[in-house]
This record gives sequence, structure tokens and C-alpha cells, in this order.
Amino acid sequence: MDVEAQKRAAAASAMSLVHAGMRLGLGSGTTAAHFVELLGERVRAGLKVVAVATSEATRAQAQRLNIPLTTLDENPQLDLTVDGADEIAPDLTLIKGGGGALLREKIVAAASARMVVIADASKWVDVLGRFALPIEITPFGAGATRRAVEKAAAESGCPGPAPLRKAQNGHVFVTDGGHWLIDAQLQRIADPPALARRLSAIPGVMEHGLFIGLAHTAILAGPAGLRIVERP
Repeated sequence: MDVEAQKRAAAASAMSLVHAGMRLGLGSGTTAAHFVELLGERVRAGLKVVAVATSEATRAQAQRLNIPLTTLDENPQLDLTVDGADEIAPDLTLIKGGGGALLREKIVAAASARMVVIADASKWVDVLGRFALPIEITPFGAGATRRAVEKAAAESGCPGPAPLRKAQNGHVFVTDGGHWLIDAQLQRIADPPALARRLSAIPGVMEHGLFIGLAHTAILAGPAGLRIVERP
């Protein structure tokens, strides 16, 4: 299978966890988009569910597929969220946010009884950090926030630059919430909880892309087939 076929295979496996009456969280990104498409097929066939989208792109896709949408104000507790990841460690700690939706993704994941991560096998790593860590910040004082992030990373044993993310037009990337993103290039995060604590304490950091203790199951698809990993 090529990579897109692997992503779709992981999404199809996650569909077996969806049952009538569920309140679902719909992730963002290319792998999650396969799941949303498959869910739309089930909805057309008569499946009754409601869903919360984690990004405007996912919301638009769900609307095109006539998937009933709700909000966390209307349904503050979700049964299942299915989302992708940029990196997955053996304890199912994740790096997320490559698509720019990490704040909403984390809010939805935290509101869910179960979070299932779907990915191609290349996302599985021994240690997080080769993928740059996305951090969502407020535009006000962005320079000071970037310096504080770099200091926190160095104090956590994973020093590296934290440049602002740029959009394809060359301007600063703006999230759905109107914030900016920095991508901390840390290479190896030996202690994700310690880094997460330091980042969360920085004024100006809205959220970071370390998802710790949120994912319950990872479904990984590779050339040899599917692999399912449960959180220890």
C-alpha cells in the first residue's frame, strides 16, 4: 500500500469503533479526512451520530458530507474522538499540530471518553522531537514568547530554535482561533511532561502540541498491515 492507502486503512479500522447514537470528535489533517469521508458514507447509509469538528476545514468537509454537527457547548462530553498525529511515542504521547489545529484538537480530545489516533506507520517513533513541535501563541508579544519557549526547551534538555510558521503566501500562519504558531525544532524530547509543564507556564502560549495522557489507542497501518497499540 502507498501512504494514502495506509492512512485510509487505519481510518477504516477506526470506523469499527463507531456505533449509532455516538457523539464524535472529528480530527483534522490528511489522515483524519479519510475517517470523515468514511463516516459520511455510513451516515448516508443511515447511521445516526453527531460530531464536533476540530477545525474549519474539517467542519466544511463534514458539512459537505451531511454529517450532523454539534458543539461542545451542546454536548460537553464526547464518546470518541478519532484524529491523526505527527509523531506517536510508545506510551502514546503525541506531537500534533502540523496542520495548525492543535488547540481545538486538544480541547476536543480532553472532552472525549476515548481518543483513537490513526496514522501510517512512519509516524511511530522511539522518542518524540524530530517533527518540529507546534506551539500556538498570541500575536501580542510574540518575540518575547518565542524567547521564553526557547529558554524552556533548553532547560528541559532539548534546545533548539522556535521560528514563526509562515503560510504559503509568505505571511505569518494564522490559526482558526486567530493565533500564531511557532515550530520548535528540538530533535529529541527526552522528557515530554517536563517540557509540557514549562511551556504551559509561559504567558502568551495558548497551547502546545504535546498530547500527554489523551490518546487511548493508536491504529497504525503499514506495508505489513494494521497494528493496534493500547496505552500502557
